[in-house]
Amino acid sequence: MGILSRFRDIMASNMNALLDKAEDPEKTIDNFMRNVNIDLGKVKAETASVLADERRTKRTLDDCQAEISKLQHYAEKAVEAGNEGDARKFLEKKVLLTEKERGLQAAYDVASLNAASMKQMQDKLVSDIGQLEARRDQLKGKMAAAKVQQRLNSIGSALGGGNDAVFEAMEEKVNRDYDEAIAIAELRAGKKDDLDELFAQDGKSSSRNAEDELAAIKEKMKKNK
Repeated sequence: MGILSRFRDIMASNMNALLDKAEDPEKTIDNFMRNVNIDLGKVKAETASVLADERRTKRTLDDCQAEISKLQHYAEKAVEAGNEGDARKFLEKKVLLTEKERGLQAAYDVASLNAASMKQMQDKLVSDIGQLEARRDQLKGKMAAAKVQQRLNSIGSALGGGNDAVFEAMEEKVNRDYDEAIAIAELRAGKKDDLDELFAQDGKSSSRNAEDELAAIKEKMKKNK
């Protein structure tokens, strides 16, 4: 089913853990960014059809349930009029539609779950892109700071090393700012729980038939007298 087949892989991905182990973080970030943007494009392209399927299955289910209610009403009116033959026909149609309703409900449950999965994937991918951009900015900042430190070290060496305390304080501040930025990025990267497996279809068949339905209506009318 397109991008939906990769739902678990996308939701379980932890790019921060992989980036921490990367030998070339800058190149790894660029690769991640490219792949995540491709996945996000696929999610957006397929979301419209998934949502349309959800609306279609819901509309079909609602129509079936409305027809079942209407047949029940007709059967009750027929019994009140003393026409059990017509009541039985209405109830027979109702029994058939009740069986059909189960399949329609299962189809809607699947479509609804697919729509929710698409939303989760889109949110996860957008979050991943934000984190990747933050990590890339942090990496560039740390690399720039490292170059500055190297120049300061060179100057310090030329001066005879008399400015070690100043250089150490500057290095400590750079590292502290970097660690704080990493902590903020990790707090923003909250995991979403995987969804449970697709709803199981109810396999129980109806034990009621038209005669049972007719008897129920008669009993109801006796109690109302």
